[in-house]
Amino acid sequence: MKKGYELLNDPFLNKGTAFTAEERRKFGLVGILPPVVQDIDTQAEQVYQNLENKPDVSEKRHYLMTIFSSNRTLFYYVFKKHIAELMPVVYDPGIAESIRNYSEFFITPQNAAYLSADRPEDLETAIKNASEGRDIDLIVVTDAEAILGIGDWGTNGVSISVGKLMVYTAAAGIDPSRVLPVVLDAGTNRQSLINDPLYLGLHHKRVDDGTYYTFVDQFVACVEKMFPRLYLHFEDFGRGHAAKLLNKYDRKYPVFNDDIEGTGIISLAGALGALNISGEKLTDQVYMCFGAGTAGCGIADRFYQEMQHQGLSADEARKHFYLVDRQGLLFDDMGDLTPEQRPFARNRSEFKNAGELTTLEAAVKAIHPTILIGTSTRGGAFTEAIVREMASHTERPIIFPLSNPTELAEATAEDLIRWTEGRALVATGIPSKPVVYNGTTYHIGQANNALIYPGLGLGVIASGARLVTDRMISVAAHSMGGIVDPSAPGAAVLPPVMKVNLFSDTVAEAVAEEAKAEGLNRNDFTDAKACIKAYKWEPAYRS
Repeated sequence: MKKGYELLNDPFLNKGTAFTAEERRKFGLVGILPPVVQDIDTQAEQVYQNLENKPDVSEKRHYLMTIFSSNRTLFYYVFKKHIAELMPVVYDPGIAESIRNYSEFFITPQNAAYLSADRPEDLETAIKNASEGRDIDLIVVTDAEAILGIGDWGTNGVSISVGKLMVYTAAAGIDPSRVLPVVLDAGTNRQSLINDPLYLGLHHKRVDDGTYYTFVDQFVACVEKMFPRLYLHFEDFGRGHAAKLLNKYDRKYPVFNDDIEGTGIISLAGALGALNISGEKLTDQVYMCFGAGTAGCGIADRFYQEMQHQGLSADEARKHFYLVDRQGLLFDDMGDLTPEQRPFARNRSEFKNAGELTTLEAAVKAIHPTILIGTSTRGGAFTEAIVREMASHTERPIIFPLSNPTELAEATAEDLIRWTEGRALVATGIPSKPVVYNGTTYHIGQANNALIYPGLGLGVIASGARLVTDRMISVAAHSMGGIVDPSAPGAAVLPPVMKVNLFSDTVAEAVAEEAKAEGLNRNDFTDAKACIKAYKWEPAYRS
């Protein structure tokens, strides 16, 4: 039993000024806390007032992180209560500065595990030290090669693992004492970090693929052995590694890659929401994605799988897809295609002007897509000419500029509504204010993975699912239908982020039911709703 400063320094147990007089006597806290005993509501109000006085997102985030590092319960009490307001502070886009300056700002490891490719023999020891004997249900792991759209940040990327787990807990009630953020430091190709004497990661280029894959294999084997019910979430791995790792483990363990699968699920959910509004069928759509990296290919694959679930053969479904990248429309004779791009590459014989399809605008004119997804990180890429051309061939164009942060977005919601005379069905990767056009207020859904992955994870963990299957992912996307009224003028294609902690339960229940239907649940239950409720953690002080 911890006492005194050891107790106050444990963020999972610390209550700060909320320790009662009896607890203070029992645990050696008399005289080392101010005499007034507060309840959590008073503490939370104090924290929120302090937040309101901070001048910008950076200061707000620094303050919140001090609360997180000292008192997890209070942090989540505040975060959950103000989730829509604080999501951009705690996570994207506020987290970008934290990543860039992590080494300079470093004060506390925030219960993360830092694993070095230079010392793989220390893996088990490091994980034991970081978990401190806690049972771990969920690990978010990154190698930080492709953070957010800001690139390779080495060990600094541990912030993304910490931030992602914060959202899991605030949105879905995952017990913060049963999670572990992990960074795999395999070096960095950002020379400015290597040259920076304050940088806390390995000061060399990223290791070769042979060393890298051996290191990741050792990590996965180690954590799966230590935590047999583990749900393993991969985050911000590079284009060359992400899909290979997912394909390697997804038939053996319950694993999830947010960049490939999470973005795909939320984009599909948004498209299904848009089609609820337009009354059209997914299998009638012509799909185009601009930006054929990890996220772009992951989204395309999710739509491709869904079209097959809705009755098309694999060959029939594939005919609906067109990917555009830096070289223009992707053709199957290109020598630099990735394995994830190749299934969607087209044959040049399909086009009389194939040699001219080297830009997004040319591809849109030739193909007439009804769905246009942006994951290019090219700000303003969806120009007025491109959008008007698309809208001239479809009554309700579905347009999702998903790149973030703000300056990298392919278009703004306001421009898309205006350029299509209010006909576009829009979701954005960044928060967007409602758009008023011709007397109608258009609510803009944010295609934020946080709408999906917390509930998916909760459903997998609570049911004890042995794997994460395509059907489980599909039901997660479909479960969001009905949350928004599609008949309302200006209806959003996705529910608002502010309600994420309410409909995460809906997603989780659907996933748990599907896990049981597929015979993959290791936890026995008859009622998925009761199963989810029994597992969830609430931010409340315990005796």
